[in-house]
Amino acid sequence: MVMNVFSNKYLIMRHGESEANVAGLIVSDPAIGCERYGLTELGRQQVLRSVTDYMLANLPTEASVSHPISKVICSDFLRTIQTANQLSRILGLPAPQIEPGLRERFFGDWEGKPDTHYPEIWKLDNEPVSQTIQNIETAIHVRRRGLDVIEKLERQFDNEVILLVSHGDMLQILLTAFFEIPAEQHRSLPHHKQAEIKSLMVNGQEFSTRLQVL
Repeated sequence: MVMNVFSNKYLIMRHGESEANVAGLIVSDPAIGCERYGLTELGRQQVLRSVTDYMLANLPTEASVSHPISKVICSDFLRTIQTANQLSRILGLPAPQIEPGLRERFFGDWEGKPDTHYPEIWKLDNEPVSQTIQNIETAIHVRRRGLDVIEKLERQFDNEVILLVSHGDMLQILLTAFFEIPAEQHRSLPHHKQAEIKSLMVNGQEFSTRLQVL
């Protein structure tokens, strides 16, 4: 990625509670995740609460101007599409733009297994052989996917407030680029909660080219 400053403001949001979360399963295969394991009722409530809180926190005041979300981009998994569709309706926005580059990190041989194994997977991220072990998509590759999406959106839009709706590992790993730490250290950052909206960067923010070698 080659750019000096960002043309858009970016927010990131993890999907609400999904049926996979309730079942305690790792669902990262697009053949499954794009068709099944959508949001639970609690997940829909989380989305409503999160979007409402964001809107209230960003009301215009005498000292500041409101910058409402203007574009919603989401992973092609069912749980993220349902999250993005719901929040787009709440905000009165068009249907979200679906971006496969934001899909869940692929967990390889752990697919379909209990999600209690996540700590084992994250531990492997710091191993020298983590690039090939157990067919897990590497943290470096996940971050590259996320940054490629942002580069694409920078070419496509200007001066927009863009909300990216994605998954826990994708968002944790993407954040490492902006904290200027190696992708493998993603668990050192604060945990991204279900349906939580965070700021990624703002218009005019400089992007460090040094990140390319981390």
